[in-house]
Amino acid sequence: MKKIGIVMGSDSDLPIVKKAMDMLESFGVPYEVHVFSAHRTPLEAAEFSRTARERGFGAIIAAAGMAAHLAGAIAANTTLPVIGIPVVSGNLGGIDALLSTVQMPTGIPVATVAVNGAGNAALLCIQMLAIEDKELARALDEKRAADAKKVLEKNQAVEAEFNK
Repeated sequence: MKKIGIVMGSDSDLPIVKKAMDMLESFGVPYEVHVFSAHRTPLEAAEFSRTARERGFGAIIAAAGMAAHLAGAIAANTTLPVIGIPVVSGNLGGIDALLSTVQMPTGIPVATVAVNGAGNAALLCIQMLAIEDKELARALDEKRAADAKKVLEKNQAVEAEFNK
């Protein structure tokens, strides 16, 4: 199975990124985690990106706040799928990171999840791997069914309490 690269611009992003790590672990998907900055360690970020495919990665998650150029810097140096996680930091509530992550030029795509949406970033990677992995696809179907069951159980409880 291909592994997922997880890169964050700062270790302060770790509480958000941990949600992606937990999701990947729950599906048995291997990953590596790194701290590279698009601005402070651009050579290391570029080297990681350029060599990721040869080192067995299937996709890369990049989490950053504020200017949030990390996902774009990673995507500029690889043709692997890159999923950006805009992270809340600074005074703008993550909107700055969101806009920086989604505004990529044609030819350098970055899929972008919600602000602080690390769980969905991991699920998107898992869905990509599941295109060719039937067991992973089955596990995704099971998760969807379990999630639906939880919602329906909550619905039942709310209906029982308020629909008298």
